[in-house]
Amino acid sequence: MLSRAAGMFAAFVAGLALVVAVVLVVRQIMTPSEPKLPVVPDARRPIVERAAKVCSPLSVPLLAAQIHAESNWRPDADSGHAQGISQFAPDTWKEWGRDGSGDGKADVWEPRDAIPSQARYMCHLYGVVDGLPGNRTRLALAAYNAGPGAVLRARGIPTIHETRGYVDRIVNTLLPQYRKSEARYQRSEAKRDRTRSASPPTSASSSPTPPSPLSARTTRQRL
Repeated sequence: MLSRAAGMFAAFVAGLALVVAVVLVVRQIMTPSEPKLPVVPDARRPIVERAAKVCSPLSVPLLAAQIHAESNWRPDADSGHAQGISQFAPDTWKEWGRDGSGDGKADVWEPRDAIPSQARYMCHLYGVVDGLPGNRTRLALAAYNAGPGAVLRARGIPTIHETRGYVDRIVNTLLPQYRKSEARYQRSEAKRDRTRSASPPTSASSSPTPPSPLSARTTRQRL
């Protein structure tokens, strides 16, 4: 009788565990997972960090979000009318492209040239749209995409479908994502710095202690 009751209880427990497992699996499937955040590629981080210091309105997340929208970080991106990682039109590059790599030439296909040039051009555009009604970052992005003349004529973001979609995607989607990923990166770096500073310094290997005169004499006597 006891063994039968024990068997029934074991079966009940096994059935309950199965039900709980199924519920957890279904909940995991039904719960939407948080999308993976985009990050600044390690190879581009030093360039972007330096470029973000060109003027105060810029930031690493803003430049990163703009590059993501322009080329998805591809240095060889070519839309047919704009080129490189920062998607400069040839005429705009002729005016704003600068040598950032130190090789003596401004190359639109070279991220070390294009990203700092993008930053300088954006700083210029912030000045161009200053005084217009609306958010300056949105206006500067619109000017980067459609040209400053179009923004000035419209006294705001022009009614160009591509331009409005470009600005909305950066400001509403990519910029918040890069802000989150950048905050996560900075926390990770701060934690790594704390770990390094808390680690005891590696002591230099101590030189062997020379034998005392007494031990030396004893050794000679034994010999």
